[in-house]
Amino acid sequence: MREYDLSNARWFKSSYSNGEGGNCVEVSYDFTGIVPVRDSKVADGPVLIVPAAAWAAFVAGVAR
Repeated sequence: MREYDLSNARWFKSSYSNGEGGNCVEVSYDFTGIVPVRDSKVADGPVLIVPAAAWAAFVAGVAR
């Protein structure tokens, strides 16, 4: 399994997230070909690495 250095990643929450600590994910767009995804409530927890094309398809599907 490939390791990624995420120590300098800039994380973004959805604009649909509320400020009440709800169930949110954060993503980073700092990497070519992948999109790291994490639970915003557990910032130092595990990160899911998703291929960028799969993430784009997921977001497009949700938007529909």
